[in-house]
Formats: sequence, C-alpha cells, structure tokens
Amino acid sequence: MQTIGKLSAATGVKVPTIRYYEQVGLLPQPARTQGNQRLYDRRAVQRLSFIRHARDLGFPLDAVRELLGLADDPDRSCAAADAIARRQLHEVNARIQRLNALRDELERMLRHCACGTISECRVIEVLGSHAHCQGGHIEGADLAGD
Repeated sequence: MQTIGKLSAATGVKVPTIRYYEQVGLLPQPARTQGNQRLYDRRAVQRLSFIRHARDLGFPLDAVRELLGLADDPDRSCAAADAIARRQLHEVNARIQRLNALRDELERMLRHCACGTISECRVIEVLGSHAHCQGGHIEGADLAGD
C-alpha cells in the first residue's frame, strides 16, 4: 500500500489529477488510514498507469472510461476496444492533416515575406485577414487538443 504522493511518483500523474480521476470515477476510492490518508494498492498503480498511457495517446476521458470497462471484463471480445482505438486513430490522422495544412500556410506566408517594414509584412497581412490564405487549413481549428 502506498500514499498518493508515492502513487504520483510511481506513475508520473500529478496528485490533483489522481484526485480528479477518483472524483469522476476512473479510479476507485482508495482505502484510508485512521488519519484519513489515502492508501493505494498495486491494482490502483496498474489502473492509473493504464489511464496515463491512454491519455498520453490522446484518448479522451470518455474513451478511457470505456476502455477501462472493457479491461475489467477480460473474457469479452476485443472488437469494442479495436473500434475505440480506430476512432482515436481517425482523430489523430485528421489532426495531422490540419497541422500539415497549417504548416504549409505558415511556410507560404514566410516565403512571401519581403522582410521589410511591418506595414509591408506578409505575416501581419495574412494574419489580419483569412482571405489572404491559400486555404486548406480550418479557420478557427483547435489544434491544441484540449
């Protein structure tokens, strides 16, 4: 059994995040000492490591919840897990396409910059009006992933 601090160190997940995962039901409520300190067993370490790895791969919390449910039923077909992973792969590919389009637009913008004054700056001009873009990237796209 280990404390939340040791669990955090073992998994690389910050303490507030561990508490959040407990709050939203991804991690079961841990046992407590008489002093009300959380105590985690080996299964909690494994489950939190699973969550962290899934999050590192970009799976949203709802998908992580689904995957955990599947992991808790080892005799079930893995078709549902495959479908969730396929959905995530589709999202990653779509994000890569948007990032490539943004990279291309930024490169084009910089190629056409004469490096003169701000009043003649192509970067400022293009950023001032989406109409100056060649297109291909999505106006207002959220690529931060959050």
